[in-house]
Amino acid sequence: MSPDRGTRAPDRDRKLTRMTATGQLSGSSRVGLTGASLGLIYGYDLSIIAGAQLFVTEEFGLSTSQQELLTTMAVIGQIAGALAAGVLANAIGRKKSMVLIAICYAVFALLGALSVSLPMLLTARFLLGLTIGVTVVVVPVYVAESAPAATRGALLTTYQLTIVTGLIIGYLTGYLLAGTHSWRWMLGLAAAPAILLLPLLIGLPDTARWYLLKERVDDARRALLRVEPGANADAELAEIGQAVNEGSGGFSEMLRPPYSRATSFVIALGFLAQITGINAIIYYSPRIFQAMGFTGNFALLGLPALVQVAGLAAVGTALGLVDRIGRRPILLSGIAMMIAADIVLMAVFASDPGGPVLGFAGVLLFIFGYTAGFGSLGWVYASESFPTRLRSIGSSTMLTANLIANAIVAAVFLTILHSLGGAGAFAVFGLFAVVAFVVVYRYAPETKGRQLEDIRLFWETGGRWP
Repeated sequence: MSPDRGTRAPDRDRKLTRMTATGQLSGSSRVGLTGASLGLIYGYDLSIIAGAQLFVTEEFGLSTSQQELLTTMAVIGQIAGALAAGVLANAIGRKKSMVLIAICYAVFALLGALSVSLPMLLTARFLLGLTIGVTVVVVPVYVAESAPAATRGALLTTYQLTIVTGLIIGYLTGYLLAGTHSWRWMLGLAAAPAILLLPLLIGLPDTARWYLLKERVDDARRALLRVEPGANADAELAEIGQAVNEGSGGFSEMLRPPYSRATSFVIALGFLAQITGINAIIYYSPRIFQAMGFTGNFALLGLPALVQVAGLAAVGTALGLVDRIGRRPILLSGIAMMIAADIVLMAVFASDPGGPVLGFAGVLLFIFGYTAGFGSLGWVYASESFPTRLRSIGSSTMLTANLIANAIVAAVFLTILHSLGGAGAFAVFGLFAVVAFVVVYRYAPETKGRQLEDIRLFWETGGRWP
């Protein structure tokens, strides 16, 4: 281990910050933003099912368990996609994986819109989920590997910004089409952003780190200079290459020291990010607002869109602070807000002290806290915690844990809401949020301003910086 590696990062970061200020990093920003834009289709799919489900239920006569199955089917597909994504991204590359995502997403969205029976719709939702599962692994990896240390946190947080934007578009689309019960249009319009993004994705380079993984040094140099025109390409490639060539790069390496600690951390983080209840609100917000006493299409589909405006504000806050004050303070603050929101929502459902208004405020606080914390920083930790040879597999592992928790919440939330009531449901989420706060406080590293190749030092020294 070279003793001066950790001390070189600040010098590089100061250089990169100066380059950013003079506009020399526009290449990396453009590449990162284009990749992150795939978050639009992810966010749209998360929210549009909330509106579409109301009218699918009406047309197909779905029971409560069938409604839960419709929501859960996409999550089951996401788990399968996340498991396969790491191998796919290493085999064909990060860029080709993203192109494939856009094509498949458009096809499967149209298949869902044309469904004539529940089994056909469930199949389409599974395939769409499969595509999204690849998305949530590959896109953060691509952005992380394309971004310099000085702007990596901001560019990864931008991925969450596009997801929230997609959420808002999905809710508003559902609201605008609710009057005609046009659930087929709701689902089919998801193909539009995927098709529009396709030419931009085709024009992207792959990452220098992936090219080195495949021993394509000349391609790696061109890719590096495209996103960082002022970089010392030979020195950067030598350091990346050294990290790439160490270790086996397989899942077994993730289970052995020093990366077994990193693996445990990202699995716990991924699981806790979902089991704390965010997608109960995303998927079933019309039902939650209805339980609070709201009525009408605007209350059930317009209000969730307004709530996500708070999510945009939260992402903007994280975007401006993540590379300045660091990852840990933002994540811990976000989880603390979620705990406070759970307490408010428990009170609303238990004794109705403020009725719908206070309930809406509680949901607003929960969304702000989650989006600023887990929503923005989860992608950052998924992409920063492992070296190049393990990054896509490590991200896949984290997102698999995340999606398993997602599937649990999607599958049982309506049942819990009916059996325990809103107060009981949010008490459960509040307990998980307290556990999440303790885990993050104890185990999360602060990676602000460090090169990707330097972050391994934290795990190699037993969970502390040398």
